[in-house]
Amino acid sequence: MSAEVEAPRPSHPAPWPHLAVLAAVAAWFWLYGRLPAISEALTALIPVERHSHTGEALAFFFYDVPKVLMLLALIVFAMGVVRSFFSPERTRALLAGRREGVGNVLAALLGVVTPFCSCSAVPLFIGLVSAGVPLGVTFSFLIAAPMVNEVALVMLFGLVGPVVALTYFSFGLAVAILAGWVIGRLHLEGWLQDWVRDIATGASAPEEAGGAPLSMVERYRLGVEALREIMGRVWLWILLGIAMGALIHGYVPEDLMVRIMGADAWWSVPAAVVLGIPMYTNAAGVIPIVEALLGKGAALGTVLAFMMSVIALSLPEMIILRQVLTLRLIAVFIGVVGSGILAVGFLFNLLF
Repeated sequence: MSAEVEAPRPSHPAPWPHLAVLAAVAAWFWLYGRLPAISEALTALIPVERHSHTGEALAFFFYDVPKVLMLLALIVFAMGVVRSFFSPERTRALLAGRREGVGNVLAALLGVVTPFCSCSAVPLFIGLVSAGVPLGVTFSFLIAAPMVNEVALVMLFGLVGPVVALTYFSFGLAVAILAGWVIGRLHLEGWLQDWVRDIATGASAPEEAGGAPLSMVERYRLGVEALREIMGRVWLWILLGIAMGALIHGYVPEDLMVRIMGADAWWSVPAAVVLGIPMYTNAAGVIPIVEALLGKGAALGTVLAFMMSVIALSLPEMIILRQVLTLRLIAVFIGVVGSGILAVGFLFNLLF
């Protein structure tokens, strides 16, 4: 009688890697919720008047730098883990059957419900591109996230009424969807930076190539590797971009803006867009400027075009994106989105 061979018992991996990740995520949320207080404490350590131009610039810098870096770290790690389940090939296969434009609409709607400024939206943009999501779809998110969100809508609703707020929402969403669709139709994936393109078109996950399924620890390791790769390339440019945005935020030339946007001339709308690009703030931060400009007689369409350019085409955002996109692709992005903003500005001036 042959001896029975006992089947190997399934091994149970140690729970500590999962507990470590959960603890790290909990610590992330705890620290993220205290960033405003931390930025104020750091600003108070410097002998400047808090509400002076320099004080405003420092508080802005001390808040936005850790905010953007923390968002980048969380999102890139998460996308690295997700990418181990869904390789670029599988992602493209899932999206291949979608009707053209559906992805742009979904991405723009996702941008509406995410309270990101332009620089805060860049980390998720990087994560989506590196996961193989179509370029035009990611651009729809990148445009909608800062430009059309619940903060801007609520504040505009109270400032100029429901008709203007809903019209702004409709046209802002249309700009995000159409601009992303146009960029997608141009097939400009070759204009991504080489290292981003290499990630986006990387090899299939090991289990898809016939290897053993990855463990969660190995997936966590892939997330850490993605974090190290991407963070190492863009952190310095994030610092430079936010530093420039902080300087501009603290020294906004309001009198000059009123003179330009109050002019009853065709060039006031494009001038407002050009004036808004070097600046950097979020929707909540630009609304008080919008209110002041409207109170001094500036045209509504011109002011809204300025607002959209500030939060969708900010120079600090372009500096950070330069590490992901080539100059040619940045120029296309500015041209397509800028054209949509100009159309909104002129149309609002005609309607209101």
